[in-house]
Amino acid sequence: MRYQHVRLNGFGYELPPRVCSSAHLEEQLRPVYERLKLPEGRLELLSGIGERRFWPPNTRPSEAAALAGEKAIAASGLRPAEIGCLIHSSVSRDMLEPATASFVHQRLALAGDCLVFDLSNACLGFLDAMLLCANMIELGQIEHGLVVAGETAEALVESTLAALLADPGLTRRSIKSSFASLTIGSGAVALVLSRAEKDDRRRLAGGVCRANTQHSDLCQGGRAGEEGTLMATDSEELLKRGVETARETWHAFRQELGWGPEEIDVFFCHQVGSAHARLLFESLGLDPARNFETLARFGNTGSVAAPLTMAIGIEQGLLSPGQRAALLGIGSGINCLMLGIEW
Repeated sequence: MRYQHVRLNGFGYELPPRVCSSAHLEEQLRPVYERLKLPEGRLELLSGIGERRFWPPNTRPSEAAALAGEKAIAASGLRPAEIGCLIHSSVSRDMLEPATASFVHQRLALAGDCLVFDLSNACLGFLDAMLLCANMIELGQIEHGLVVAGETAEALVESTLAALLADPGLTRRSIKSSFASLTIGSGAVALVLSRAEKDDRRRLAGGVCRANTQHSDLCQGGRAGEEGTLMATDSEELLKRGVETARETWHAFRQELGWGPEEIDVFFCHQVGSAHARLLFESLGLDPARNFETLARFGNTGSVAAPLTMAIGIEQGLLSPGQRAALLGIGSGINCLMLGIEW
């Protein structure tokens, strides 16, 4: 996938106001920790996550996404009526029907001829939505598109805590599949993509994807018959297979764009855990110093993670004109996508 006419026109993000530390979650699990003789600090030690953010009670994904979308439109300098496509790309949704994007469209007062829909692909949704939006711009179907994501982790974390406390048969082995659910955090991010002029920078150069769906059983959430919101994750195997898929994606990316490791100034990756980041960069032969991370403060924010990290990195001045950046996302499935940005 290569692009000549697509630019990143404006990011926006919204951070939830409630800060929840890993220590606080462990305090709620104290009866389980004492019974299983688990050491305090285990959650942060294994994940590298000190805290995550949560929305106020009853916050809907569309509300969070619209807050970020409003900021992205303002940053782009466009009027809401100029947005030709809106894609909501979170794991979290307001309901099964209608599309969560419909509520975002209404809140942002976008035009009636704006194409509106949801896209779902686990933690990879936002990057997939960027590609779809870019395709429409490249084909000349729209001038400007808006991708939004609003992740609400509260129900998953609360359901996981309740399930662990209520399970008398829980063992040190069986609790492992639930720990990944306690690394999840909430957040919202949005990006306006626009048709590039000849002298524009901040271009989306292209990208590649790889699917490794024989491992779609390694992380599953919301299965039929489950009460509440629960997720089961084989973290060790998911780590191994995810990095394996990312390695294939990286090799294909180098062939497609012709970029070597030293030609990419900053990497913005999906934020899963500190061990994952170390193994990923070691396996790909990349300099970990070029990986900008937000994991310790926000946890795993699903589809929001990679674009939120990039938005914060840009805000902190990590990219200068003429530099290159890469967005790397890995989603349960397993699917992987890598995008190249020429700043």
